[in-house]
Amino acid sequence: MVSLERFEEMVFETEETLPEDFFRELHGGVMVKPESRLHPADLGGDLYVLGEYRKDRYLGRFVVLYYGSFAQCFPSCPEEELGKRIRRVMLHEFRHHLESLAGERDLELEDARAISQYRYRKQKILDG
Repeated sequence: MVSLERFEEMVFETEETLPEDFFRELHGGVMVKPESRLHPADLGGDLYVLGEYRKDRYLGRFVVLYYGSFAQCFPSCPEEELGKRIRRVMLHEFRHHLESLAGERDLELEDARAISQYRYRKQKILDG
């Protein structure tokens, strides 16, 4: 896995390739947090949050990418592939942002279905 500093550079490089319109009302921009974050629906220590779109009363709207989560999920990922994964996560979070601005929730519903499917599969495994 690349260093935290290189990961931040890669996020910034990806950010610079995105259309200016994506950043409308994104007051807090894009930030990288060093920690990993398990999803609240996790059932086995394997469902990490790679990124989040957040709306905060004080900080406004922003996107977070979790370096530690990427490191947990892709520990030996080549840099080129990691760059593609960073881009995919950023586009996902920006879709949340743009849908939020438009009053839409399609991606939230897609995410909820994916989490439901994960929990169903995991529970079947846990129940044996």
